[in-house]
Amino acid sequence: MQALSSHLSGRWQSGSGKPATLFNPTTDAPLATCDTQGLDLGAALDFARTQGGPTLRAMTFAERGDLLAAMSKAIHAQREALIELAVANGGNTRGDAKFDIDGCIGTLMAYAELGKSLGDRRFLNEGAPIDIGRGGRVQGHHLRAPRRGVAVHINAFNFPAWGLGEKAACALLAGVPVLTKPATSTALVAWRIVEVLVEAGVCPPGVLSLLCGGAGDLLDHLGPQDVLAFTGSADTGARLRGHRRVLEVGVPVNVEADSLNSAVLAPEADDATYDALIRHLHTEITQKAGQKCTATRRMFVPAERVDEVIADLSERLRGAVLGDPSRDDVHGVRWPRATSSARRSRGSPPCAPSRGRSSATRARAHLWASRRGSAASSRRSCSVRTTPPERTSSTGSRSSGPSPRSCPTTARPQAQRHSSRAARARWSPRSTATTASGSRRPCSSSRLGMVA
Repeated sequence: MQALSSHLSGRWQSGSGKPATLFNPTTDAPLATCDTQGLDLGAALDFARTQGGPTLRAMTFAERGDLLAAMSKAIHAQREALIELAVANGGNTRGDAKFDIDGCIGTLMAYAELGKSLGDRRFLNEGAPIDIGRGGRVQGHHLRAPRRGVAVHINAFNFPAWGLGEKAACALLAGVPVLTKPATSTALVAWRIVEVLVEAGVCPPGVLSLLCGGAGDLLDHLGPQDVLAFTGSADTGARLRGHRRVLEVGVPVNVEADSLNSAVLAPEADDATYDALIRHLHTEITQKAGQKCTATRRMFVPAERVDEVIADLSERLRGAVLGDPSRDDVHGVRWPRATSSARRSRGSPPCAPSRGRSSATRARAHLWASRRGSAASSRRSCSVRTTPPERTSSTGSRSSGPSPRSCPTTARPQAQRHSSRAARARWSPRSTATTASGSRRPCSSSRLGMVA
């Protein structure tokens, strides 16, 4: 079993306490351990400030962009191995694992291109010069320059790669070193990414640090030039904002938590837009089991089209298969990626559907209808099927049961079946129409580590 160490102060370090265990959430098989007890996190932050910070600030934006491009290429070279780790440790299907890994690779490269476009500068001008004296002899000009601290990033369990990449890209391009702490339960992917970067010699000392395990007293060592970015629940975000040290020295805090996204179908929407709505709602319900910041949690449709939307979305969801996400025949709605300890506390066996409050569950259960002069809602459930158990044929090969398409479907009125067939005939992967479900948000200046 792999022991995950932390990369702090320019070297790999292991804790001295009782380690936490990382599991495969589908099988409960232990995969790795990690521990941070006894690590000098104050020294780690000082090393990043004194070693990584000056190195980055001496670089131009274009040079920092080259650093991000090198990081992206090094990670891409290990893409297949990272996908396998994401399937094992995150409970992802292969498609969801690629969504996370490729998001990290692509974001780093996108910011690399941005750095190239900013050229041979080390700070940014903000607006035009402003006259602050008579006759224009004295002017003021706002500049954005790097903070002389560390960007501390506490990331969510569901995107260990993309969460690392999107935050680090912003801060490193801004000239601020990063200390990243992935969620412990799915830290294996983030640990491997940092190991790949260290082995490739991409990042200079102190530029990128990794804390693998509990945060310990990390926040107690933050200074006024540091920044803190967190992705997770609103409750945890509130505790971070109210931390004694954060309030004492005025650490800027950026929290991405509990998004409330909706999809809205306009009354005048044409067929292409309607098809895109059904297609994207299916994706939002099934991708990452709905556990992502942009997942659609509510759907607003004209009252006269409620039955049509329910019928067509239900028809599409009937192809979703529940089961071990590492199996090729499992797609659509997945087993949630709850940690093993969380499942045991609920008394659920391995591979049991979560009874938590995932947005996928809420989205499947409710279709909200906009009604004139009424707040009434239409709630219909959408059926999904579980994967049949594997059986062994007479030849010894494994079979996963009948094809999803061979299973019976729930009887529905002829008019609804006709509308579903018509909708399926109209679905086209080349459709350019989109819905109102958002994309991943750009980072704010506090996450960038820039100061006016």
